[in-house]
Amino acid sequence: MFRMDPERAHLRAMSVAEHTTPLIRLGRLRVRDERLSQRLWGLRFPNPVGLGAGYDKWGRGISAWHALGFGFAEIGTVTALAQDGNPTPRLVRLPQDRAVINRMGFNNEGAAATAHRLAQWDRRGVLHRIPIGVNIGKSKVTPLEDAKRDYVSSLERLWPYADYIVVNVSSPNTPGLRELQESVALGGILEELVELNRVKSQLTGARRRPILVKIAPDLTDEQFDAAIDLISAVGVHGVIISNTTLSREGLTSAARLTAQEGGLSGAPLAARSLAMLRRSIARAPQLPVVSVGGITSADDVWERLAAGASLVQVWTGLIYEGPAMVARINRGLIARMDAEGIRDISELIGREV
Repeated sequence: MFRMDPERAHLRAMSVAEHTTPLIRLGRLRVRDERLSQRLWGLRFPNPVGLGAGYDKWGRGISAWHALGFGFAEIGTVTALAQDGNPTPRLVRLPQDRAVINRMGFNNEGAAATAHRLAQWDRRGVLHRIPIGVNIGKSKVTPLEDAKRDYVSSLERLWPYADYIVVNVSSPNTPGLRELQESVALGGILEELVELNRVKSQLTGARRRPILVKIAPDLTDEQFDAAIDLISAVGVHGVIISNTTLSREGLTSAARLTAQEGGLSGAPLAARSLAMLRRSIARAPQLPVVSVGGITSADDVWERLAAGASLVQVWTGLIYEGPAMVARINRGLIARMDAEGIRDISELIGREV
């Protein structure tokens, strides 16, 4: 796979995930142990390790993510309108740094087509084997001043199929998108989505969908604090920390790689992601955090949970560690829980705090 162009390899991996789930199940990668499970937002998460947004932009691998042992999975980013994303090549591996740079640009089939695919999974009884989140973003052609309408349109389409919703205002690959993290713009978007969530629940009799916000790692401390305060105030259910970074600090790969445009993910993001997690817990301990960035091992997950994260997500680590990664992490968590006398994952969460 590493001999192939990165995006072509990714699409090949997605095709395998989509069409070979019965074979994946034979690998027995799903670790079943109630000590890893928890209930959050009214949902049962069988283990704390989830697939981060950006890997399955289309919702094509829903059955595979369960078979690979994930405790939850997040699809998208999905935009109201279908779009091709940025010109190729747009995905670069940095093996020396265990990192990836991407400038995909929210390539996806649009909210209507994605909702149709999720409906098909639902009819097959596959959709909710594990909680499925849907990450929504702004269409590139939509002006910033109309972003609110764009997010509302996506939520309207995708609400029936999502177990939770993530508002992505932090990707560096859509021009101007990160400006929406400013308090006035973000507050307006979140208030509309919270109200639509309430109305949809009232009309259908179904539970409200937890709404989370994904934050960029490049915010200043003051900007980050303001975002956390706003998210807490408007009634959003949680925060995902963090998205990719524009920083190239500390990279050791060749300049031809590090100079590539786009968001950096993987091991170099670990320290910043952990620091932001701790800052969020200190400022708003009641706000659940999903921690993502540089996670590849059971010890990484242990550190994030002990620091206060309720859940974690992986993405780049899956590229470098392979499909058995989640099973290794969950088995490692169980072994360490046994060694340290922890009976349940809830005893670990926030232990350091």
